[in-house]
Amino acid sequence: MITHTVSYKRPESVLVVVYSTAKVLLLQRRDDNTFWQSVTGSLMPNELPLAAAWRELREETGLHEMNGQLHDCHHQKWFDIYPHWRYRYEPGVTRNLEHVFSFEVKEPLTIRLSHEHLDYCWLTKEDAMKRVISTTNRDAILQFVKFTANDF
Repeated sequence: MITHTVSYKRPESVLVVVYSTAKVLLLQRRDDNTFWQSVTGSLMPNELPLAAAWRELREETGLHEMNGQLHDCHHQKWFDIYPHWRYRYEPGVTRNLEHVFSFEVKEPLTIRLSHEHLDYCWLTKEDAMKRVISTTNRDAILQFVKFTANDF
C-alpha cells in the first residue's frame, strides 16, 4: 500500500520589511501578480522566527548579513489567511501568526528574485503602503520604516 504524506504549512510566518534611507522594497507574487508584498514566509517545523527571517530574506532577495542590518521589531499580529491560500494549511486553519522584522540597507540594491516572485520595485514609503494588499504589511511599513517623504 502506498501512502502519501501531505505536508501542510505551519500557520506562523515572518514579514521582513526591507528599506533604505528613501525607499521600501516590494516583491510581486508569481501566484497572484496583483499581490505586492514585503519578504514573507512560513516558519519551518521547529524553526525560530529570527532564523526564518534570515532564511526568507536570502531565498527571496539574495540579501544577507553583509547587505544590511536585521531588526526584530518585537511585534506579532494574527491575520486571516486569504481563502484561496487556505489549502496550504491543515483543514480548519484560517489564521496565521506573523512576526515582523525590518532590514535596513544603505541604498536600494539589485535583488535576486526567487521562483516565487515575478518582479520587484523600490518605492517611497507612501507608495509602498498604497501598493501592498496585506493590512499587516501596510501597518509594518507605517510603524517600522524609519523615514518619511518629509525627511528629504
